[in-house]
Amino acid sequence: MLEAKNIDKQILIKRLDNKTLNIKIFDNKMLMAIVGEFNKNLVELEKLTNTKLFFRGNSITAKGDSDSISNVSESLKYLANKFLITNSIENGDIISSIKNDMSNINEKNKSNVMPLGQIIKTPKRSVVPRSKKQSEYLEALLKEKIIISLGPAGTGKSYLAVSVGVKMLMEKKVERVILSRPAVEAGERLGFLPGDMKDKVDPYLRPLYDALYDLFGYEKIQKKIETGEIEIAPLAFMWGRTLKNSFAILDEAQNASLTQIKMFLTRIGENSKLVVNGDPSQIDLINKNDSGLLKSKKILKDVKEIKFIEFDHNDVARHPLVAKIVEAYQKKIDDKNWCPYSRKKVEKIYH
Repeated sequence: MLEAKNIDKQILIKRLDNKTLNIKIFDNKMLMAIVGEFNKNLVELEKLTNTKLFFRGNSITAKGDSDSISNVSESLKYLANKFLITNSIENGDIISSIKNDMSNINEKNKSNVMPLGQIIKTPKRSVVPRSKKQSEYLEALLKEKIIISLGPAGTGKSYLAVSVGVKMLMEKKVERVILSRPAVEAGERLGFLPGDMKDKVDPYLRPLYDALYDLFGYEKIQKKIETGEIEIAPLAFMWGRTLKNSFAILDEAQNASLTQIKMFLTRIGENSKLVVNGDPSQIDLINKNDSGLLKSKKILKDVKEIKFIEFDHNDVARHPLVAKIVEAYQKKIDDKNWCPYSRKKVEKIYH
C-alpha cells in the first residue's frame, strides 16, 4: 500500500519535550477509528509501546521514554495512512503499526508508513500484508505460477491466498477457485461422520469456508459455490484433473504425502496458479515422516518457476501471544539437547 496523499494535513505530531508527544487528528472519522470503541485501540497501543496515552477532544498525548513515544508517532502515522487508503482500522493493524514489527518493510528510511504492500480489496474488508514476508508472499501470489509457503500458524498463508484467488475470480482473471486440503484428523479419532460426502468432508475444510465468508460474505460465496466457480474439496478429489483458468490452493500441505503434493502440482494447466501452504511443525499424520512438504521443498528448490516463501514467528498476524507461543515452541524444537519424553522428565512429571 502506497503512502496516502495529504496525510500531513490529516494528522499533526508535535514533540513537547523528550518524554511527551502530542498528536492532533483533524478528521473525526479517522480519529474514532484510531481510538477504537471504548478506547480499546489506545489501550492496546499503550501495552505494546510501554507508554501512557491520554485522549481528549481531537488530541492524543503520549508519555514515556524517547524511543517509546517515537514508536507511538510512527504507529499513528501508519494507522492514519491505513485509514485514508482502506477507510478502516482493525485490531490487527494496531499490532502491525509498531515500528519493531514493521521496520523491516521499509529498510531505507526506517518508516512504517510507506510500503505496507499491495491492497486486496474485498466486499467486506481490505487486506494488506503486515510484515515484509507477507508483502513478498502477496507479490508472489500476484506474479508467480506456483507458490509454496511454509511457516507457523497465524502468518496469513491461507488468508492471503484465498483473498487473492477470489479477487481474481471476481475480476474474471480466472474462471474457478479451487480450495483443497487433506482430510486428516488433528491427532483425534472422530469416528463415523453422518451425511453425504459433502457433510463428511466439510468439517475438515471449515477454515477455508471461514476465510471466504470473512472476506466476501456468506451469500456471495454460496452463489459462487452453487455455480461451481468456487470449489472446496479434499485433496483426494484432485486425481486425474487438469486445472485450466483456475486458482488452486492446497492448504495444510504438511499432512499431504510426497506423492499427493506431486499430484497436486502436476494438475496445473493453462492460465492457472497453484498455491501450496503448510506448517512443518504441525504434522498430524501418524507417521510424521510421511509428510511430503519439506521433501518437496528440497526436491524443487532449483526449479526457478516455483517461488518459495518461508515465514517465522515474526510474521504472525494474530494476537501477539501467538507469536510468543510459536517462538517458545520453536526454540525447544531447535534445541537438540531437549527431549520432551526423556526418562528424567517423565519421572519428574509422574512422581
